[in-house]
Amino acid sequence: MLNVNIVCLGRLKEDYLKAACKEYEKRLGTMCKLTIAELEPVSLPQNPSDKQIENALSKEAEMIEAKLLKNAVTYAMCIEGKQRSSEELAEEFSDIAVGGRSAVNFIIGSSFGLAPEIKAKADYRLSMSKMTFPHQLARVMLLEQIYRAHSINAGSKYHK
Repeated sequence: MLNVNIVCLGRLKEDYLKAACKEYEKRLGTMCKLTIAELEPVSLPQNPSDKQIENALSKEAEMIEAKLLKNAVTYAMCIEGKQRSSEELAEEFSDIAVGGRSAVNFIIGSSFGLAPEIKAKADYRLSMSKMTFPHQLARVMLLEQIYRAHSINAGSKYHK
């Protein structure tokens, strides 16, 4: 069974987002071992300078690294990442298992993104879309795609 570890900056605030995440967490319970680590983003002033943002991302990178599973395939969620179809993600999950690894990390950064060192250490950079979505929606979308990938690999009718 694949270990899926999601490390994200920020907590979900809206009840409807929490409910959606809980639903996918429940569905994934029989398909993988899921852990979600919510980290507190570094506080920044209203209009931070580039240097303040850089320092905050660096501090967040240290927190992120402490929560990553070792010997796992790591995906950094970022706008410049490669977009994949659900089928491609499912195939990557299968390849990870066949390749002898049993864990996957997904990293969702703060509203200012991820530190360059986190992106550089990731095995893959993954983008959900060229469109812009609310930051907190990223977790729901990611959980759904993880569920969909597992459903594809299980041959379920969820993915049509």
